[in-house]
Amino acid sequence: MSILIDVVRICGFRGIKKLEVTLPRIAVLVGQNNAGKTSIVKALQLAIGDYSRYLSEEDFHIAQDDTRSDQILVDVRIVSLNSDGTISNEFSEDWLEEFGDKIRQDAEGKQFLALRTLVKPDSIKGGFSVERYTLDQWVPVGWVDIEVVSKNRLRGKLQALQYISIDAQRDLHSELKERSSFIGKVLSTVEYNNADIIELEGMIKEVNQQAINKSQPLSTLKKHLNALNDSFDGKGQAELSPFPKKVRDLSKRFSVHFGENESNSFSMEYHGMGTRSWASILTVKAMVELSNENHAAEAKPFFPIVAAEEPEAHLHVNAQRTLFKQMSEMPGQVIISTHSPYIASLSELENLRCLSKSEGTVAASQLIGGLDSEDIKTLRREVMRLRGDILFSKALILFEGVSEEQILPAMFECYFSRSPFEVGVSCIAVGGKNYKPFIKMAGSFGIPVFIVSDNDGNTQAEVQSQIVKTKQETPLTLNDDSFGISYLGHGNDIEAELLSLDMLDEIKKAIVLAETRGKDIPGWVAAKAAEVEELTGEQLLVKMRGMKATYAGFLADVILTNENGKQPEQLMPLAVKQAFDKVKEWTTYD
Repeated sequence: MSILIDVVRICGFRGIKKLEVTLPRIAVLVGQNNAGKTSIVKALQLAIGDYSRYLSEEDFHIAQDDTRSDQILVDVRIVSLNSDGTISNEFSEDWLEEFGDKIRQDAEGKQFLALRTLVKPDSIKGGFSVERYTLDQWVPVGWVDIEVVSKNRLRGKLQALQYISIDAQRDLHSELKERSSFIGKVLSTVEYNNADIIELEGMIKEVNQQAINKSQPLSTLKKHLNALNDSFDGKGQAELSPFPKKVRDLSKRFSVHFGENESNSFSMEYHGMGTRSWASILTVKAMVELSNENHAAEAKPFFPIVAAEEPEAHLHVNAQRTLFKQMSEMPGQVIISTHSPYIASLSELENLRCLSKSEGTVAASQLIGGLDSEDIKTLRREVMRLRGDILFSKALILFEGVSEEQILPAMFECYFSRSPFEVGVSCIAVGGKNYKPFIKMAGSFGIPVFIVSDNDGNTQAEVQSQIVKTKQETPLTLNDDSFGISYLGHGNDIEAELLSLDMLDEIKKAIVLAETRGKDIPGWVAAKAAEVEELTGEQLLVKMRGMKATYAGFLADVILTNENGKQPEQLMPLAVKQAFDKVKEWTTYD
């Protein structure tokens, strides 16, 4: 049986006024910049690791009225796990022995260990006082106001818990020179028995002698250095050591080479930052596994918590995926803070924690309850496999197909003079009317959604039915604060809607550009322009529907150039404008 930090509560730390986050064994933290991901990682380091030596006044939360918090509070709850990952009622014998009388029991009879870290400015000694206590209870509300009991104060850390923080800035080449680095700690554990040392040093001596004998410069150097005998009555002898003479000195010249094969490998200093960063993380994995094996050999409990910030830095897509798999295989608990949609898409949906910040308050969200296995499969297949980036959005605009996917971003930029991605808005084609998975995913993680729907056939009834089912199947509240929908004109798909606007010149130009592939060949362009000019409205509609993937991209360019100087509202359907205005309200950008 193992253990798990299943909940962390933070109050008054950095950008976090008050926050509770549940943590699975592999937790993936996503969200916008400055949403609080790093704050969670550092708060855990403060509670379990060594962050207290880095504390500064900037770590105390500053409210919107500029008042600074007078204390930092971090609570963590540790529970026991069964072999299948479910929470157990009791700790195993080794953890019972390790935690002793610090263990408590909740109302359901399940054992837990709750730790509180309390940080306050030290007005007498200067700096900050950091005190840790065990808590006698774990309450659902009012936890900030729980008073600590002096007899529960911890005099030291729990040695069986090891917090390992992997910063965003990491470089194996630099770490090789630091004894306190992760690879330095691995090298410091290298030991050989006496027989192995004698054998290895004999081999090194032979290699050194051959290196000197086969090198004229080294042989000459040794010959002249032996002249030191003249000052030592012939009793001295110079000895050259191209390679370290003693086994204990091997780590001082330790290096890592990497390449396609042994004859084509290079020192880490000649590799790019991606390889060096990746190698640095793998040394952490090596250190953790060694520690785990050593504790197991001595029958001592051991639980590592590895927290990595942006492990994807400098790595290409496939490398990011491989690294995530490697990190997931580490023993203990792994917490990853990432901006990578590829890592997010590989994570189990239940393991994702989305951090957001609004009006100075940090919030954490996770997959909503009430989803069955088919829902999960649909979300993974329809959303995460291709659109993991939605987790990093401030708002989503959903629509049916490829025409809107190309045109709406151009309309957005024309309307706001900024592209959607600049303000964190994602415009997504759902491939038909399959809105439900996207609504469930976005709603789970607190991302507001606006649908711009076609209005042909029975589309409106189908879409409304999906919305009703989503409300029935999930605890989501699809209200005006997080959800909206607008429909194109009655009977219209996007092509029919565009033709109903004052955009005939723009549409015809886009069709000409599409059919001439954007090439400026005077005769060809003129002929196509004359041909398109003769088309009736119905013929234009048929042509547009037959070339959705091509004309739409050119129409987007025409809208952005706006050569006729039209007002932005003239270049978009009313339903699209309604979506843009609501998204502006949600994301509060000017």
